[in-house]
Amino acid sequence: MESISRNRNTEAAWNYHNNTRHTWHSIHTSNHSLDWNNQPSPFKIYPGLEGRRLPTDLVSSGVRGLDALTASPVSGTGPDLRQLAGVLYYSAGITKRGIVPGGQIYFRAAACTGALYHIELYLVCGDLPDLEDGVYHFGPHDFSLRQLRSGDFRRLLVEASGHEPSLAEAPAVLITSSVYWRNAWKYQSRAYRHSYWDSGTLLANTLAIGQAYNLPTKVITAFADAPVNDLLGLDTAKEAALHLVSVGSGSNVPPDCPELTPLDLEVAPYSPREIDYPQIVEAHSSEVLASPDEAVEIRASASATDDIIGGDSVIPLEPLVPAEFPEELIEPLIVRRGSSRRFRRDAITFSQLSTILEAGFVDINSDFQGIPGGGITRGYLICNSVIGLQAGAYAYNPSQRGLEQLKAGEFRQEAGYLGLQQELPADASVNVYFLADLAAVLDRYGNRGYRMAQTEAAIRAGRMYLAAYAQGLGASGLTFFDDDVVEFFSPHAAGKSVMFLIALGRPRPRRRAAG
Repeated sequence: MESISRNRNTEAAWNYHNNTRHTWHSIHTSNHSLDWNNQPSPFKIYPGLEGRRLPTDLVSSGVRGLDALTASPVSGTGPDLRQLAGVLYYSAGITKRGIVPGGQIYFRAAACTGALYHIELYLVCGDLPDLEDGVYHFGPHDFSLRQLRSGDFRRLLVEASGHEPSLAEAPAVLITSSVYWRNAWKYQSRAYRHSYWDSGTLLANTLAIGQAYNLPTKVITAFADAPVNDLLGLDTAKEAALHLVSVGSGSNVPPDCPELTPLDLEVAPYSPREIDYPQIVEAHSSEVLASPDEAVEIRASASATDDIIGGDSVIPLEPLVPAEFPEELIEPLIVRRGSSRRFRRDAITFSQLSTILEAGFVDINSDFQGIPGGGITRGYLICNSVIGLQAGAYAYNPSQRGLEQLKAGEFRQEAGYLGLQQELPADASVNVYFLADLAAVLDRYGNRGYRMAQTEAAIRAGRMYLAAYAQGLGASGLTFFDDDVVEFFSPHAAGKSVMFLIALGRPRPRRRAAG
C-alpha cells in the first residue's frame, strides 16, 4: 500500500469514470461473453475456520416498513446477538432460492448487479451478550460468523477514521468489502462502480433495520485504508474494504487493542481462473487514504454549501401521511423485495411516487453531506405514467421537496434507449436517475468523493426499492448510456455525471413455463 496518498490527484477518478462509460458504440462493439464454466462462487469460504451459527429466531421489530425508511434517527444502545443476527440477515442474508440452468441461485436481502453478490460483510466488536470480542466474517451460505481474530480491535477503526465519534462509542462495527472478480466476471472494469452500487443497496437495508431495532447506525467512508484491510487480512488487488458502519452507541472503546499480526487464512478459490482488470485496482488505489489526518480533512470538507439550480415553479410532493402507511413490517418487506423483470404500462399515483421520493431522499446518517434532503447527488426523473402528474422530465428539488418540470411529454422511447435499449425502463411508470456534479464532489473530497457519490446514490435507490415494494409496486436497478442521460436532462443537468438508475412501476407477473 502506498505511503503517500493520491487522493487529491482527481485525474485518476476522471480517467476511470470516463473509460467505463457506456455508449452505443461500446455496447454494440463489445466482444465480451460469459464463460459459464468459470463463473465465480457467490460466497467467500474459509475452509480452515469453523463457523458459529447465528440465532435464527430473529427479533421482530414491530416497525412498519415505511416508518423504518422515513423516521428520525434513533438513540438506542445495543446490539445483542439476536439483533446483530437480524442486522446481518436483513442486510446480506439469503432470503430466497431459485432454480437456474446448472443449479440453484441464492438471492440475498439487497439488490445486486447480476445477482453476483460480491459484497462481503465483516464484524468488529467488543464483548457482546453471547458473543466474545473479535473480528468476524459473516457467511451467508450457512448463516454463521467465523472468527478471524480474537480480541477487541475497535480502537484500530477509531484511529483509522481519525476518531469519528460514532465509531468511538459503537459496541459493534460492520465493514463492507468488494471481491472484484465476482462481479467483473460479467461486468469487467465497470464492476468497480458496482462495488458501491451493490454495497449501497445493502447499506440501505442496514440503516432501515437499524432504525427499526432502535440501533443508531452511521456509514463512514473516510478512513485510512491500510489498517482496515490489514485487520481483515485482505489482498487488496482482489478485495478491499469500502465502508465502516457503526452499530449501536453508549460503549467505551478500550484505549488500545491487541497487536496486529498478519493473517494467513486459506480462502477457497472463487473460479478455476480469475481475470485481472487493472482499471479497478488503479481506480481504488487512487482513492486510498494514507493517514487518519486525511479522513479528518475530508470530514471537515463535508458541508451543505451546494446550490440548487432553478426551482421557481416546483410541484410539491404529496406523500402518504404516516397514518396511511401499509401495515407490513420492515422484516417481511425486505424478504419480499426483489428486482422486477417486467412492468405493465399502468400508472402509479402521484402519492405513491411522492412517498418513494420522500423515503429515498431522507438524509443519510453518514460522514458525507450536502443539501439536507438532497445530499451530493440529484434526482432526475422521466415520468411516463403517474396519475396526478403530467408526463414529462423532472428534476427533484430537495430544498422545496418537489419536482421541477424540465419538459413535457411521454418519453418511453427515450427512457428505453437511455437504459441500454431495454424494455424495462420503457415500460416503467417512472425512471429515477441520480446525477452528481462530479467536478465539485472531487474538488471537495478528492477521489474519495467518487466512493461517496456512488454510495449515496445507491443508498437512496435501495430505499426507493423498499418504499416501492411497501406500496405493492415494483422496482429494478439498471445501467445506462452515461452521456445520453446527461444530454437528455440538459441544460439543467449539464456538467453532471450519472451515478445510478432505478425504474419504478407496476410489475407484470412472471411468465410461467408451459406444461
